Amino acid sequence: MFGICNLAIVPVRSEPSDRSEIVTQLLFGEHIEIVERQNQWARIKIQFDDYEGWVDSKQYQVISEANYKQLSNEAIILNADLIDYISAPENLLLPIPLGASLSFLNNSEINTSNFEFEGTKTSGVKPKSALINTAFMYLNAPYLWGGKTPFGIDCSGFTQMVYKLNGYKIHRDASQQALDGESLSFIEESEAGDLAFFDNDEGNIIHVGIIMDNNYIIHASGKVRIDRLDHLGIYNPELNKHTHKLRVIKKII
Repeated sequence: MFGICNLAIVPVRSEPSDRSEIVTQLLFGEHIEIVERQNQWARIKIQFDDYEGWVDSKQYQVISEANYKQLSNEAIILNADLIDYISAPENLLLPIPLGASLSFLNNSEINTSNFEFEGTKTSGVKPKSALINTAFMYLNAPYLWGGKTPFGIDCSGFTQMVYKLNGYKIHRDASQQALDGESLSFIEESEAGDLAFFDNDEGNIIHVGIIMDNNYIIHASGKVRIDRLDHLGIYNPELNKHTHKLRVIKKII
């Protein structure tokens, strides 16, 4: 069984309960595979990154396997504005966030609500230099565990969405993202757009951010913010201390 998200932002939870923690979010237009059903809940696998979790079965639209495969082979087209509107007959307006998927719009079998979009779209691979400009669009977005939008985002959701909007696919969680790419020995070897990963006292990767020029980093910690980066980690000038311990720098693209 397969589906597509037909709401702006849908919580994906670790367990089939409204009280369970949100592990990620489905954005409008993302398509999914339903791998298990339990009462009103469906365990889903998101096609883009194979991430799994539970969603309320009322919060997606069922599509055929053929349409799922067709969507999976389509070029990824995304909303490029912080927020915009999808319109449908009867003057229905549905707000959608930055990064919502619009690839289904020309498929009448999937687009049964006859949605239309007149806003700014983005598609295809952009130069690595474009990553930082995209990252700035999320600046001051509040931190939200499992979040993927400018209204609430976590550290790895931030890096994944910035890369996705520029045509690159990376995993959802920081620990997964840290397995990709080429490790760099020194900050001086890095370029703007590379990823820096940070660990805890047990050696587990718990944080990620996007390296900028001149030893700065943009990352989600309390909010999406810009701090200094050195060989020890992230230095927060407001707190006058290092807040995250540097583990590894990765060149992903």
